[in-house]
Amino acid sequence: MMDTKLTDLLEVGVVIGTHGLRGDLKIRPLPTGDLALPGARTVYIKDIQGHVARYQAVRSSLHKQNVLLRLAGLENLTAVEPLVGSSVWMAKSDLPELDDQHFYWFDLEGLEVVDRQLGVLGRVVGMFNTPAHDILEVDGPAGEILIPAIAPFLVTVDREKGQLHVNLPEGLVPEAENSP
Repeated sequence: MMDTKLTDLLEVGVVIGTHGLRGDLKIRPLPTGDLALPGARTVYIKDIQGHVARYQAVRSSLHKQNVLLRLAGLENLTAVEPLVGSSVWMAKSDLPELDDQHFYWFDLEGLEVVDRQLGVLGRVVGMFNTPAHDILEVDGPAGEILIPAIAPFLVTVDREKGQLHVNLPEGLVPEAENSP
């Protein structure tokens, strides 16, 4: 039985395979998961049936664009193969603190997005990653806007006002260019 609720957890990755014979799981990090997983001490694995189990991380390291994770008690290939397809979660309270230039997904969700030239664009409703970088999904009057989550597009986060200030290139919001 687990005493931590899923609402206290952040989904940080998906088990996409195994690596080696010692039971390393190959994890594809979800947006901001690459910031949390390398230092993970405790993780929660939610299998494809929805069962959640807590594990101590023995080893965690970056490997290409993935994270290799070894769990205590599951240190061979046979033990970890059934976990392929499972999701990996961490307690929000266990996440490492980030500098002012990095944010976890839950820090940005729901923020009002304000562009320097166009004003309010809408709210952050989603985030996904690509091989190049994470992408923020913004929903507003101009419809869905996809913003690369990198400098120079993301300027500042004002937590007090609940705003994400951006500086978007011309043409990213075509409807706004045609408005008076």
